Amino acid sequence: MLTREHTQTAHDFLEAADREFAAGDLVQGSEKLWGAAAHAVMAVAQQRGWEHRSHRSLKNAVIRLSQEQDDPLLASDFLAAEKFHRNFYHDDMEDYERDADRPIVERFVERMLALAG
Repeated sequence: MLTREHTQTAHDFLEAADREFAAGDLVQGSEKLWGAAAHAVMAVAQQRGWEHRSHRSLKNAVIRLSQEQDDPLLASDFLAAEKFHRNFYHDDMEDYERDADRPIVERFVERMLALAG
């Protein structure tokens, strides 16, 4: 995929997450929200020529960006996205976690996409 395709996929997944959560499918909503975050990181990493084909490489890219941008929130916001990824498999997020972390992940995606240009 090209950077612009990852960017479009991130936007598409954000919209899909909204639909899934609105329909009450918290597991699929969680996975779509994670997908948006992952593709947003892929867009930035690909643009910079960084590895981005594994979960570990995405995490490393976010840590690198966090340091580069002198912004520790990038790394902590990615942790919120990872909670939604875990929730897809275990369906163990409490309502208050979803409510608190969802806007954090949405903000993270938008910030990543802004870095991708």
